[in-house]
Amino acid sequence: MAEARQAVGFEFTVRPDGVDIKISREVLKNIYLCGVTAWKKRAIRFKNGILAGVYPASPSSWLIVVIVMMSSLYTHYDTSLGMIDTIKEALPFKDHMTVQTRAVLGAILFATSLWLFLIFLLRYTLKLLLSYHGWIFESHGKMSTSTKVWLNLVKMFSGRRPLLYSFQASLPRLPVPSVEDTIQRYLESVRPLLDNDKYNQMELLANEFMNTQATQLQRYLILKSWWSTNYVSDWWEEYIYLRGRSPIMVNSNFFVMDLLYITPTHRQAARAGNVVHAMLQYRRKLERGEHAPLRALGTVPMCSTQMERMFNTTRLPGIETDILQHLNDRKHLVVYHKGRFFQLWLYTGGRHLLPSELEMQFQRILSDTSTPQPGELKLAALTAGNRVPWAQARHQHFSSGVNKQSLDLIESSAFFLALDDEPQGYDPTKNRSLDSYAKSLLHGKCYDR
Repeated sequence: MAEARQAVGFEFTVRPDGVDIKISREVLKNIYLCGVTAWKKRAIRFKNGILAGVYPASPSSWLIVVIVMMSSLYTHYDTSLGMIDTIKEALPFKDHMTVQTRAVLGAILFATSLWLFLIFLLRYTLKLLLSYHGWIFESHGKMSTSTKVWLNLVKMFSGRRPLLYSFQASLPRLPVPSVEDTIQRYLESVRPLLDNDKYNQMELLANEFMNTQATQLQRYLILKSWWSTNYVSDWWEEYIYLRGRSPIMVNSNFFVMDLLYITPTHRQAARAGNVVHAMLQYRRKLERGEHAPLRALGTVPMCSTQMERMFNTTRLPGIETDILQHLNDRKHLVVYHKGRFFQLWLYTGGRHLLPSELEMQFQRILSDTSTPQPGELKLAALTAGNRVPWAQARHQHFSSGVNKQSLDLIESSAFFLALDDEPQGYDPTKNRSLDSYAKSLLHGKCYDR
């Protein structure tokens, strides 16, 4: 794998008269700045974790409750109904405290308990409100009075300026449908696919299943739903998604396009630099949990769990099942161009590379006239086929040596970028240009994605 940029920070030479040591101040400065940036990230994540953990309240609301309780001590009006006195008597080492100290600690502990109780009350109220699903079945543009009242209540209990994971503790559990409803929906889904004879046979099998095994399996689902917020997500991911042995390139992958009718620039390196920089900015806010949560109708919060693995994640192939590998704080990007793989560092001096700096790096890759190593040109086609052959090839050829090191760099990157060697886009004068563009975005040549 080629390196887009290298640096040497420490050198030493053994001489007859001693050892000559050379240390680069620039590299030491970058190491220091990287350390400062890492601690800033931890501090911001810790702060946002607290904000999301106490939502829909805020740390300032705790201070307000404490001030109110402290004020009641000096006005001799017991708003705690005797609870503060009980807490004062239960304090450890109370004999070594003054009366004033015990009163202050008792007021703070009671205020904190009251504050936490109000948080759980607000969350439970919001969870009950979000259990209403009538808005889903109403016609678009037509909203009943009850739904309007419900939306206003959700807005009132949702708080202000939520972070990405603020609503996770307030989302209702996924309900387990009854066996009868599940079987009825299944029969409705297969009816257009079967003729009358096969459908009647399927109906008999479904009724037999409902009267035999369904009851026991339903109990398992209900039991699992008691300790899991979503009784089906982990099973779906494991048995439907990760255990699927068919190619994921056209079965699981998706694609997006930016501007269809407008091309800001025809300079490939500049466009790649802007896109990568925007993705890095988005990733930084995502890792800190600073994005606003996705909300239907601008009010109903959606689950944000899947967004955790948008970056720094790869799917490792296996014989029977794949494994999702998610890493934190990935600082490099892997770029593919004309059968060659490049590692590109995304940080310098504790900050992201600027779009202009990224453009220079991409231009160096585009201008590189080196040829791929033997067998490297279409090597990525292994990841486009069935999962079992790829898992076998990975174990046999990529488990040691340079191949393993190169593959580890690819799989541990923040994300993967392919610089095409053929122009793609929408041309209004060509009828099939949009189809060709979509195919290029989805799977390309199968060995360049």
